[in-house]
Amino acid sequence: MLDPTREQPLFLQLAGAIADDIRRGRLKPGDALPGSRELAECLGINRNTVVAGYGELAAEGLIHTRIGGGTFVADSVNVPFAPHAPSAEYPARPTYRLMPPVYQLPPIGAPAPGALNICNGMPDVRLFPAAAMARAFRRAIGQRGRALLTYADPCGHPRLRKELAAMLASTRALPVTPNNLMITRSIEQAIDLVARMLLQPGDVVVVEAFGYPPAWSVLKLAGARLMPLPLDDDGLDISALEALLAQQQVRAVFLTPHHQFPTTVVMSHAKRLRLAELALRHGFAIIEDDYDHEFHYAGKPVLPIASGAGRANVIYIGSLSNLLAPGISSGFVIAPAPVFERLASLRAASDAQGDAAMECAIAELFEDGELLRHVRRMRRIYAARRDALAASLVRHLGSAVTFRTPAGGTGLWLRVDDAIDVAAWSVAGDLEGVQFFGAGRYEFFQREQPFMRLGFSYHDEAELDEAVRRMARALAQSRSSAVRPARKTTTPQATQTASHG
Repeated sequence: MLDPTREQPLFLQLAGAIADDIRRGRLKPGDALPGSRELAECLGINRNTVVAGYGELAAEGLIHTRIGGGTFVADSVNVPFAPHAPSAEYPARPTYRLMPPVYQLPPIGAPAPGALNICNGMPDVRLFPAAAMARAFRRAIGQRGRALLTYADPCGHPRLRKELAAMLASTRALPVTPNNLMITRSIEQAIDLVARMLLQPGDVVVVEAFGYPPAWSVLKLAGARLMPLPLDDDGLDISALEALLAQQQVRAVFLTPHHQFPTTVVMSHAKRLRLAELALRHGFAIIEDDYDHEFHYAGKPVLPIASGAGRANVIYIGSLSNLLAPGISSGFVIAPAPVFERLASLRAASDAQGDAAMECAIAELFEDGELLRHVRRMRRIYAARRDALAASLVRHLGSAVTFRTPAGGTGLWLRVDDAIDVAAWSVAGDLEGVQFFGAGRYEFFQREQPFMRLGFSYHDEAELDEAVRRMARALAQSRSSAVRPARKTTTPQATQTASHG
């Protein structure tokens, strides 16, 4: 009856079995149950397990205990209906039509113990200022606990909006105030709110041919018809966009111009001006995803499109998660006043509370300067890791891959030699204890491509070097298993001509 190998604790298994007997009528109101010691000896379990099981049944009103008189089935038992087993009358699956999945990616298996996940571009949580965050959270709850734990502003905590607006205005030249800045739970929620506010089913949204699949899923859920356009040496091919606009009405362009994801290229200033002018002339929105603006290592970061002359048509989104840790999800969205009013109404209807306690704690980090100090530390560390990964790739893989060292971001975009089967290399990598995969995961149609993105933010320099050593061993193994003929590629010119930087 009781199975210690099951995930469910034994006391809950015991309580469930007795409840089933009551439900089936095998135990009737007023029936006496064995004493806890007697039942424990009979079942060969600890007496405390029986006591806990009886406690669970008593809490549900199924049994009661008389002091000194034993334990009995309750006289008036209100037993919930037992779930029906699947049958023709009661099927196991819904009978209504389900919508197809919007965008399915091949699953990433959990890395084996000791494996290095070099495809990961997340921040290194070992660098997270945990002690400072804990102090900030305690201060926030201690000083403002009652206010934080009741109803909150759906646009985000005013203190965080004030601090973040000041930072964005000074570092990114954005026309932002607390009144047109919304804090969201994640960057995906920011995209979702913008998409639902902006789009109707069938609206055309232009996206980059290599991009961020979760964002594509969110746009498609809002009914968008996505049209991928190619990339060239400095971002989205604006000439291709102009050709499309001559034939098709476009509702929005979604792009990552600062460090294009995943190729890392930076959209030129001239292209940004052309795109903004096209948006004003043709009446479409620009959704500018600036997910990692702070991580720029060479020269000054290029200012966002939202800071320029065409900003009236730009909706700007970003993330604080990359500055802190993936588990602290906090995104934001900035929009012109008429757009922001609609976003605020939508947010109030769908998620009125937000996460005021966490937002206030992050505001504490802003106010005492800890967050900006942390960003400066991470920028310095990530720049060193970028250079270490680039050196390891040259040292261990040689001409098997070519790349340009990016000016910013958290990853490298590699061109793989045509004679290499990237999929077979990835499989061999799993066996060598290093996880990476080809660029088909980021390509709109998920076609096999001779490219890959490697992250350098998640591991330190020694771990990155060991990961590339394992990649080299995996490459030797995959080459010895099969020889693949060279193939042509149909991917953007920017990545075809990549060279060492």
